[in-house]
Amino acid sequence: MSDDASNDGQRFDRLPATADDRDVAGRATRTEVIEWWVDRFGLPEDTFDSYTFWEKGAGKIWIFDDNLPSPTAVEGLGMTFLRTRQEHWKPTTNAVQRFGRAATRNVIELNAEAARRFLAGEDLEPDWDGDWGYLIVAHSIAGGVEPIGVGLYVHDELRSVIPKGRRASVSPPE
Repeated sequence: MSDDASNDGQRFDRLPATADDRDVAGRATRTEVIEWWVDRFGLPEDTFDSYTFWEKGAGKIWIFDDNLPSPTAVEGLGMTFLRTRQEHWKPTTNAVQRFGRAATRNVIELNAEAARRFLAGEDLEPDWDGDWGYLIVAHSIAGGVEPIGVGLYVHDELRSVIPKGRRASVSPPE
């Protein structure tokens, strides 16, 4: 951890392993991040064994498949992974697309038409009797279920939180 026990948007600080190792108030720990993914999405506990987790600024968690000294003053490190420091933690689209195939919970599978609408940024009213909150939204393609993004399920509505720059208009097959 750095000598400066604060968030700095110009550098990456490795997440502390546990709450006992925390120097910055409110900073998530490696243990909390992994437990959240395991509890929320049912990922195997060893999914993230080789990865390090970093915070840049307040609550923007990045994942990196290597080890560097902390703090590290670079522009980017691995990929954005999770947003903490808000009421409900939010996984990023990149993280869901990379790790979501291993999820066994809170995955909603959409049919082709619903998946097209979701990718275009439309909100849906699917038949879902699972948890509220952030879900992994997936679609069956080429014999497997593929994560396509993150949805927020509240009040019987699945809100598309696909980033505007990544939304797509997908034509149905002819």
